[in-house]
Amino acid sequence: MTPTRRDALRLLGLGAVAAVGAQGCSLIAGTPQPQLLTSAAPLPRQFAVPLPVPDVAEPVRSAGGVDFYELTERAAQAEVLPGLRTPIWGYGGTFPGPTIRAERGRRTVVKLINQLGEPTVLHLHGGHTPPESDGYPTDLVMPGAAREYVFPLEQRAATLWYHDHRMDYTGPQVWRGLAGMFLVRDEEERALPLPDGERDVPLLICDRSFAADGTMLYPGLGERPGVREAYMGGVLGDVILVNGAPWPELRVARARYRLRLCNASNARVYELATGGPIVRIGGDGGLLAAPRTVRQLRLAPGERADVIVDFSAYKLGEQVELRNLAGEGAQGKVLRFAVDRDEADDSAVPSRLSTVEALDPAKATVTRDFDFSSGSMHGGVGWLINGRPFDPKRTEARPKLGDIEVWRLTSDVAHPIHLHLDHFQVLSVNGERPDGPPEWKDTVELRDAQTVEIVTRFTDYRGRYVLHCHNLEHEDMAMMAGFEVV
Repeated sequence: MTPTRRDALRLLGLGAVAAVGAQGCSLIAGTPQPQLLTSAAPLPRQFAVPLPVPDVAEPVRSAGGVDFYELTERAAQAEVLPGLRTPIWGYGGTFPGPTIRAERGRRTVVKLINQLGEPTVLHLHGGHTPPESDGYPTDLVMPGAAREYVFPLEQRAATLWYHDHRMDYTGPQVWRGLAGMFLVRDEEERALPLPDGERDVPLLICDRSFAADGTMLYPGLGERPGVREAYMGGVLGDVILVNGAPWPELRVARARYRLRLCNASNARVYELATGGPIVRIGGDGGLLAAPRTVRQLRLAPGERADVIVDFSAYKLGEQVELRNLAGEGAQGKVLRFAVDRDEADDSAVPSRLSTVEALDPAKATVTRDFDFSSGSMHGGVGWLINGRPFDPKRTEARPKLGDIEVWRLTSDVAHPIHLHLDHFQVLSVNGERPDGPPEWKDTVELRDAQTVEIVTRFTDYRGRYVLHCHNLEHEDMAMMAGFEVV
C-alpha cells in the first residue's frame, strides 16, 4: 500500500488546532514560514521537573555475534505535563523510545512490531545501512505486522537516532512520539578519557503544544480551508521537551559531563548556549579530529552534537541554564543544570580525538545540482526538489558504488537537508570554505537563499535511498528525492 497525497490531507487529528501564535508568521518572498501552535493546557513552571533518562534497550537475545532487539510501537498515555495524561505513540509505549547502545561492526537486528492503527516505517538516522533496512518511505510495516531491520554498523562511533519515516506522514507520527536515541561505540572512542556512565547523557530535544486536556496539538492538514497552506512552512510547539519532559532540571556534580544533543523537533532550530564555554567533540558522523570550544551551538532539525560541559567551573548551589538563543520567552529556555555535589573526576578532553579523512573534491566523478523550493503540486502547493515533488517511482541520481560526488544544494528558504546511506563533508557555503578541519555530517542546514556544496563517497551498498528536507512538514509535502547507487 502506497499512501497518496490525497491520503496525506486526511491526517488523524491529534487534537484541535489552537490559535496560531505571532512568532513565525512572516513570509520570505511569499513563502510560508514555520507556525507556532499555542497550548491551551496549563504549562508547568520551568525547571520544576527532573530530567528523565530513557531506559537502555536490552537485546532479546544475542547469537553468532548478532544482537537482536524488539521495538513494539503502541499507543499509550504519558504524563508529559504534570497532572495531565497525554496520548502518545511510542516505541515500547514510551516517549522517547528506549536508547539502543550498540557496538561498531557488531550486527544489530531490530524487529519492529506495529501495534498501531496506521502503517509505519523505521529509519536509523545517520545509519550506514543496506537499502532494504534503511526505511525507504514506502516500505511500510502495516498494522499488526512486523519487520526486521538489519544494521551492520560498519561505521564510526556516533550519536544517531531512530524515528518514523512514513511517506507523507512523518511529521504527525514523529510528533506523537515515534523517536529514540541510538548510540554507536567503538574502541577508538572508548580509549579516550571522556566522561562516561551517568555523565554521558543523551538529550533528545523537541517542541510540542498541548490542548487543555493534555492531548498533543497538531494541525489536521486539509480538514479546513487554508489549514494546509497555513502550516506548510512547518509546525512549532510552545513547550520545549528534553527526553519527553518540559523544561527539566538535571542535578550534576562539579565534574565534566558529555551531553549528546539531538534536535528531534519537526521544524525548530536551536541556538544552544550555557553562558560559558562548550567544548564540541562530535557531530552527526562521530568524533571531530580535535575539540572545538564554542560559546553557542546551532542545531537544525535532525542534527546532533556531542559536547563536554565542565561543571567544576561552577560553585556548589549554582544553576546553569541551557538556553535557546533562537527562541523568545519560554521557547528560549531548554534545560537547567543544578550543581549540587562534589565528586572525583578522572575524565579529560584530549587535544586529539580522531582521524577524519578529508574527501578530495578533485576526485569527484560528477557535480549534481539540487534546488529546494516551494511550488505547485497536484493542483495545490508543496515543496519541491528540482521543481518536482517526490515520486517513489522516479530516480533523480544514479551514483556509482565507490565514486566520490559533489552535490550542490540551493535553497529558497531554510531547509535542513538529510542524506541517507553515507555521511558527507561540507565544502563551501555560498562559495566560502567552512572554518576548521572537515567533519562527517548527515544533515546540513541551508539558510534562506543559500548554496551549500557537499562531497560524499558512496560505499558498501547498492540500492535506492533518499535525500530530503528534515523540516518534517516540508518532507511530508513532497520535498524528497530518490537516488539509486548502482
